[in-house]
Amino acid sequence: MAIPAQSDGTTLTKDPAPGEVLLKVTGLQKHFPIKKGLLQRQVGAVHAVDGLDFEVRAGETLGVVGESGCGKSTMGRLITRLLEPTGGKVEFEGKDITHLGVGGMRPLRRDVQMIFQDPYSSLNPRHTIGTIIGAPFKLQGVEPEGGIKKEVQRLLSVVGLNPEHYNRYPHEFSGGQRQRIGIARALALNPKLVVADEPVSALDVSIQAQVVNLLDDLQQELGLTYVIIAHDLSVVRHVSDRIAVMYLGKIVELADRDLLYKTPMHPYTKALMSAVPIPDPARKSAKSERILLKGDVPSPISPPSGCRFHTRCWKATEICKTTEPPLLELRPGQQVACHHPENFEDQAPQDTVLLSDAKEAAELVSDEALAESAATSAAVAAEMGVSGAGDTETAESAEPETATEPAESETASESTKADAGSESAESETASESTKAEAGSESAEAEAGSESAESETASESTKAEAGSESAEAEAGSESAEPETASESTKAEAASESAEADAASESTEPEAAEAESTEAEAAESEPPAKEK
Repeated sequence: MAIPAQSDGTTLTKDPAPGEVLLKVTGLQKHFPIKKGLLQRQVGAVHAVDGLDFEVRAGETLGVVGESGCGKSTMGRLITRLLEPTGGKVEFEGKDITHLGVGGMRPLRRDVQMIFQDPYSSLNPRHTIGTIIGAPFKLQGVEPEGGIKKEVQRLLSVVGLNPEHYNRYPHEFSGGQRQRIGIARALALNPKLVVADEPVSALDVSIQAQVVNLLDDLQQELGLTYVIIAHDLSVVRHVSDRIAVMYLGKIVELADRDLLYKTPMHPYTKALMSAVPIPDPARKSAKSERILLKGDVPSPISPPSGCRFHTRCWKATEICKTTEPPLLELRPGQQVACHHPENFEDQAPQDTVLLSDAKEAAELVSDEALAESAATSAAVAAEMGVSGAGDTETAESAEPETATEPAESETASESTKADAGSESAESETASESTKAEAGSESAEAEAGSESAESETASESTKAEAGSESAEAEAGSESAEPETASESTKAEAASESAEADAASESTEPEAAEAESTEAEAAESEPPAKEK
């Protein structure tokens, strides 16, 4: 139990031993009413926090992660009693502080402090930095040794600010410096528990590292206990000892840091871990194994029945829709609320039928992730078995089609052979007609040659006759009757040769006509066959 400090600034509270339970939360709930109408009647409620159970040990850091709107900041305000819980129980150092009033909480304010999310709105712009950081001493009636101003300047130097900034206003500082001022104000009374709500979300990366290292150093020097709420999983892994994963107002998994990052059990945790980028140049071209979730987070006004993640889970069965899984410790140091956890044996192996939402969600999950889930989930294994059987049936149905292909090919080959036969018949007809044409051409050639020979013979005969007549004329005029008779004979011979040549040339033309008629007669039957 905390005892208020005296005016000299000494602390009379007994510090808890490391590892001792400092904060215990049981069934914590916070429902914001929705009112409508002239009489402002309640018509519903926003289930911001709906049944949280966890413990925080002295000297450790508990990280809380989850999507926006899952109730992380509301949980932090309930722990520090800035909001009145709807239900549940909050114990600090064994004392129930769930419904303490303003007077009852005042002595405990020095032991429980909060670092707010927005450094711009958490500081009063009309007050100087000295007044803002010195306010806790005045409100608690504590007079530090050496005075308030000296203590404030010491706190400024602790958080990395210049003590000369004592008289400056908040608008004269950057975002990181304002966050440091908020940290200095939270550490003014040496608290035992500090709830940091997104302490580095609004800061640059370099300033984030400075603030995170500052919180680490202060924890080692002062023995502080942190509850850090953040979105950045890398930051949470760096500063946390244990991590709680929240989804829609509930804790779905609570485990040690190394166990959670190496072997996450809840499907939602596995999806979150798959979204963390790996700074490894060797994996630049590697295929991404990120798990994409189906749809959006359901409304906290009417959350789903049973497991609240079953509308987006690829392992959801009927029991997930009807029965809410309790947060159980399935492995030392790792608690999970799931009927079909990852990296552990199935808690409901009797349910082997996936919901329709689960089948749709499985379409966005890689085959490798489904194969890993099938090793620990009977429903996913059965679904993958059915899909594998479907693939086998598809392959078997493809075999008869393959068997019908040879028959079709044989029919095609037979038709090809018939076509080839008709083509061969046509080619034979064409060859015969070609032969007939060739024969006619050869006959014409022979006739031409014979006519040429006859013409040559007639010319030679004429030449001989001419020479003989010339000799006869040159020799004697008495020989003229003989020469005339010989020339008459030569002319008669040439005329008979020309008649023979004409008759021979007429025969090939008749043969050619006969071959053309035969070609036309033979070409008609193949056309009918086609």
